[in-house]
Amino acid sequence: MSHRDIQEKLKTLPAKPGVYLFRDAAKTVLYVGKASNLQNRVRSYFLPYGQTPKLQNLVSKTADIDFIITSSEQEAFILENTLIKKYQPHYNVRLKDDKTYPYLKIALADEWPNVQVTRRLVDDGSRYFGPFASASSLRRTMNLLNKLFPYRTCKGPVTGTDTRPCLEYHLNRCAGPCIGAVSKEAYRGIIDQLILFLEGKHECVIRQLKNKMAKASANLEFEKAASIRDQIQSIENIMEQQKVVSNRKVNEDAIAIAQDKSGACAQVFSIRGGKLLGKEHFIMEGIQDESPAEVMASFVEQFYGAGANIPPQILLQVEVDNPQVVESGLESRCGHRARILVPHRGEKKKVVDMVAENVSELLEQFRMEWFADSGKTGAALKELKEVLSLPRLPNRIECYDISNIRGTSAVGSMVVFENGQPKRSHYRRFKINSVSGIDDYAMMQEVIRRRLARASTGQGQSWGIAPDLVLIDGGRGHLNAVLEVLRKGGAESVPVAGIAKEYEELFEPEVDEPIRLPNNSQALYLVQRARDEAHRFAITYHKNVRGKSALSSRLDEVLGIGPKRKKALLRKFGSVKRIREASADEIASVQGMTEGTAEKVKEYL
Repeated sequence: MSHRDIQEKLKTLPAKPGVYLFRDAAKTVLYVGKASNLQNRVRSYFLPYGQTPKLQNLVSKTADIDFIITSSEQEAFILENTLIKKYQPHYNVRLKDDKTYPYLKIALADEWPNVQVTRRLVDDGSRYFGPFASASSLRRTMNLLNKLFPYRTCKGPVTGTDTRPCLEYHLNRCAGPCIGAVSKEAYRGIIDQLILFLEGKHECVIRQLKNKMAKASANLEFEKAASIRDQIQSIENIMEQQKVVSNRKVNEDAIAIAQDKSGACAQVFSIRGGKLLGKEHFIMEGIQDESPAEVMASFVEQFYGAGANIPPQILLQVEVDNPQVVESGLESRCGHRARILVPHRGEKKKVVDMVAENVSELLEQFRMEWFADSGKTGAALKELKEVLSLPRLPNRIECYDISNIRGTSAVGSMVVFENGQPKRSHYRRFKINSVSGIDDYAMMQEVIRRRLARASTGQGQSWGIAPDLVLIDGGRGHLNAVLEVLRKGGAESVPVAGIAKEYEELFEPEVDEPIRLPNNSQALYLVQRARDEAHRFAITYHKNVRGKSALSSRLDEVLGIGPKRKKALLRKFGSVKRIREASADEIASVQGMTEGTAEKVKEYL
């Protein structure tokens, strides 16, 4: 379909709620979206202004547009998620390997329910819990549950007349329905307690078990009573290990997301009865050019897409667009009210902040795992060599950044990556001395000039190692400023490139068009990591310099006034202005001061 054909099709779109699908020439679904007004929403993609690079790319590849009209925006919300799961469109924000996330299934429709791992949710009367991040994490959970609640793990028919039980029975991990050791009613009670436990109603489970233990003891069934006592103690031990995150005995989920240019990580804390019952993390893909709010909305829609185990309240780190629509969509799935809340203070805010801190650490761990993978870093170095036409592999990369606030407390940073790994012992920082005012180009030139000077004088072993690639945090202007210094310093042979933040483009000397690496490029991830590390190192030093500057005052310039006298004067008068207004006698009366030093202070101020 030509551009003209698409424009004609846009005119025929209905002004009704629904779902739209962008397809390429091969009919592959590129993107799925929902809208309260299909006509207005789809047309907005084809406006000649305000498009991100991701949308420009999507529109350029779109050859056809399909749509499905729904009766309401809530229905479109549910259908969109179903189609994203089905097609896994490249341009949608989506859960990585979403089709494979496992759930815990309790087959309540069976005569003797068992507990299974499943990846398909079917409306067959079963209870589902999840999703879990991996089958291994789910099986660890099931292993714990089976120790607490002896449900059957076999899938065969239960006759109740088998002559010998399996090993699970002897390990107290099965109640033994196969040999008639437990009645249907008693076994169903075990399953009901298991469900209550998974719902976080631990106190209710313990109350039931204590009643059961008392009855067994009254009937002189002391061995059974002792077994129930041990079960109660195991559950109480687990409750003690669970972190109390809320004084309110509420059931809620708390969700936070950490993202960078290459991907995002979402973490969910499941809080039941005010205690942290469990936590899972999920990797998100297709997040390029998407705001945190859009990534959060997509995660919520897909994570709760099946309607399994949706709590009455969901705490989010950031606002999502149209929260009422999201709430209505969730409520239609779970059958009860599901409130979305973004707390800004109080206990709930502390819970969300805790999740946010955890997910940031997780994302950093994933980055470190990437660096530990020699195959990925090797591929990144080879790709970088090819795209920048370097004479050799960039085994040593130096990346530079500048940090200041409107020209004040300006500093520069140099970070070093060797063989794709941070070489922290070779990191260096610079306090800008020759530039006043706001001039990032001149500041960067000073840093590079000082780097070359150290190399020429041989100060320090690391300074004498020539880089295979110099990366500058900035675009064409920063790159040209650095090239000027390199030429004057006789180092024009050193390969150099600039990386601009807005579109993550690489700028080369004497090449008009910037290089835009693919979003899944290993080389892009490496240069982003180097740039982010240089930025972090510069910011840390800048805060240190700015803090020291904020603590200095004119008193530091008075001969005879040291830290102790300065502290005593400021404690007494509160500010330099009030010290200036005080008399010499008042100043001399401060502990540690003399008449002579008081006169010096008055004279200087």
